[in-house]
Amino acid sequence: MDTTATRPPDPGQPAPGQLLAARQPAEPLPFSHARGSWIHLADGRRLLDASSGLVCVNVGHAHPSVVHAMTEQAQSGAFASPGALRPALQEQLARRLARLVGRPEDRVVFTSTGTSAVEMAIALARLAQRAKGGHRRHRILTSSLSYHGNSALTLALSGHRRRRPRHDDAMGLRPEFDPPYPGLHRRCRYARCRAECAEDVHGVMPEDPESVAAVLVEPVSGTTGGGYTPPDGYLSRLRSLNADQGVLTLHDEVLTGLGRTGLPLAADHWPDTRADITVLSKGLGAGYLPLSAVLLAPEHAESILSAGMPLPMMGTMSATPLQAAVGLAVLDVLEETGALTDARGLGARLEGALRRSLAGLPAVTDIRGRGQFHGIELAPGTLREAMRRTRARDLLLYPFNGYRPDGSGEGLIVAPPLTSTQDELDFLVRRLHQALEDLPGPEGCGPLPSAPPRAKPSKDPSGPHPETL
Repeated sequence: MDTTATRPPDPGQPAPGQLLAARQPAEPLPFSHARGSWIHLADGRRLLDASSGLVCVNVGHAHPSVVHAMTEQAQSGAFASPGALRPALQEQLARRLARLVGRPEDRVVFTSTGTSAVEMAIALARLAQRAKGGHRRHRILTSSLSYHGNSALTLALSGHRRRRPRHDDAMGLRPEFDPPYPGLHRRCRYARCRAECAEDVHGVMPEDPESVAAVLVEPVSGTTGGGYTPPDGYLSRLRSLNADQGVLTLHDEVLTGLGRTGLPLAADHWPDTRADITVLSKGLGAGYLPLSAVLLAPEHAESILSAGMPLPMMGTMSATPLQAAVGLAVLDVLEETGALTDARGLGARLEGALRRSLAGLPAVTDIRGRGQFHGIELAPGTLREAMRRTRARDLLLYPFNGYRPDGSGEGLIVAPPLTSTQDELDFLVRRLHQALEDLPGPEGCGPLPSAPPRAKPSKDPSGPHPETL
């Protein structure tokens, strides 16, 4: 008789579950509840949420104002189609959001996720081109180090090497140019990337440049590259070159928007960078509800509307009163705490403290980012041990890896809630130093006891995918 199905589970192993979920280089922890900047575990321990979940819980967990707004609106009406019922709250959120990010005349489209917002931005860019007579303009150019969403279209356009679909599944799409970052811009003519590197974007234009609708970029790279920032003048130069060729500029600020880098938009760190279309998401719903927004420059909105073109379908959960109530409450918190302009100066102090504390450690090979978003690049083969050590010191951090052309590169994302106190940020830096101070460096580090097996680089840039983060 086969008793396999009734055999009791091994108490030393986690119980099997039915949920399929993305893996990280460390086992998931038993969760009890969360408050503010802290995650409380089932055993009574608490960990500082040093990466704001997936860099989204920007106003902290269970914020009383957001919870109150969510509860009140849920009791009075969670869903109302804006096509059938006047969307008063949604209109209020659109006006407020556009004003706070310095684009008060923009038209705003709400949807549910960053992925759907990027797809909406692409659809609007193509419509705007067709409204002006560019009926052949449909191509979207993206970078070989990028991540723009989790749909078939956005994955095919993204340069995240661990998530790219295989060649047969990519619908003929792929990234077209390299980003202006050290070791990643293969055509760079300079010792270090400069603003002129933007010219390479148009240097790799397809044979038919009149087929290009837009260039889609992350002003500051997200978790794909761990906070790389472009050289001064690059985004402005790219915008100017695009405009000269009749190509629109799209900014993916899903992760970096709404104060994460210390300003309303990451692109605001450089002058003359205003995009034709900007995408926001993580910081708007702040982990409470799925909510994203696409901001469209007024001239393009008018072109589309004047041409009588139907707008793209926005989805069932694209703009509900419940989403709007939560979005407004989140913006209240961000304004009240000064997070949209880093009024407390916490971002600059965090960056300085990270550099002073970690720069000399053997395992830390780079520190990069802006505001309260930083990537701590680690020596090869140390990521899993680094995660074990940081968790043991009451920090919960998000890993990134596989961003170099050969599939290597690994590190930890530091992105605490924008509502964190100075004491909490000091705790973060102190414990991170303790966790990494005796981690071996690049030379002769050898395989650590809990280090993950290194995957051999694949000749096919779209696979294999040995580990998904």
